Amino acid sequence: MVKIGLQFKAFIENVTGLVAEGEDFRWYLKLKCANCGEIPDHWQYIDQEEKQPLKGGRGEASAVIKCKLCSRENSIDILADTVASYDMADNNQYKTIVVFDCRGIEPVDFSPRNGWKVLGWKENDDDDDEPGRVSGTEFTDVDLTEMEWADYDERSGESTVISEVEVKFVTVK
Repeated sequence: MVKIGLQFKAFIENVTGLVAEGEDFRWYLKLKCANCGEIPDHWQYIDQEEKQPLKGGRGEASAVIKCKLCSRENSIDILADTVASYDMADNNQYKTIVVFDCRGIEPVDFSPRNGWKVLGWKENDDDDDEPGRVSGTEFTDVDLTEMEWADYDERSGESTVISEVEVKFVTVK
């Protein structure tokens, strides 16, 4: 069992608290068989709602996938308590936003797509040490398919931007 964290990095402007919304959020991944190295061309999604039983009654996982090349049965599970938001303090830095429990399989790419939620952010106008505050606007079903998103926060009177999205995977202890 290997725990692999998905790290997310983006330039965010006038937003904070970017998070995968709901247990039905679909994490679109390209998965590599750890046994033979096969990486199918297609994206596979997993979410927290759908569970499949593991062979031999050893519990369940978000997905149980049989490798088309070597026929090995592999599984991947979302560790629900690891889903985290990407906040203004994380701007332009990698942050782990979810951890997967991987058995015989490892994610090699992630497509953010839609289903994200983000909050508007208002920078402080005065020069004190306060970084700013949430504006009160909530944007739902944010679509990051194009690896960027923009909108307008009417409460703060500011344009909102998520851009320069990058992802990578790291092994988590």
